[in-house]
Amino acid sequence: MARSNNKYEYETSPRKLEPYSTPIKNKPVEKNKKNSNKKSKKKQEEERKMKVKIVLYSVLAFTIIFAISYRNAQIDESFEKVQNLKSELGQIEKENAQLEVAIESSLNLANLEQQARNLLGMQKLTNKQTEYVTLPKTDYIEAASEQVVIEEQKGIFETIVNYITQLFK
Repeated sequence: MARSNNKYEYETSPRKLEPYSTPIKNKPVEKNKKNSNKKSKKKQEEERKMKVKIVLYSVLAFTIIFAISYRNAQIDESFEKVQNLKSELGQIEKENAQLEVAIESSLNLANLEQQARNLLGMQKLTNKQTEYVTLPKTDYIEAASEQVVIEEQKGIFETIVNYITQLFK
């Protein structure tokens, strides 16, 4: 059967669709192979340079990203250390305040007397152990009989002038 413009196909194989674009045909081979080899070598060299640039830029980008992530990891570790030290400081300050309260409460007179009796075996003085001393009301301080002369340090020029005046006296 012949194909018609109808949309329904009677045969088992569908009709072939035409491509949207036409394939590019190979260019005719140039007669001058030397020029084409030089051009192809230049193109290959340029392509190689581009590939090297791409690799270098990707390595540089990776290095920068690695440095940034490493720096952030160090900052996180330092921050964690600071937080641990702050919490430890808070615990120590709390313990210090509790110890201060305990010391304040243990420093009253009754506790001191009890510890002196129990731990050191001390006792209060009795009237027999008390001894009174009477001192006369005279003053035992004597006035200085010598006069102290303080000389100030003089400069080199003044010392030389004084030495010369002492020679002529």
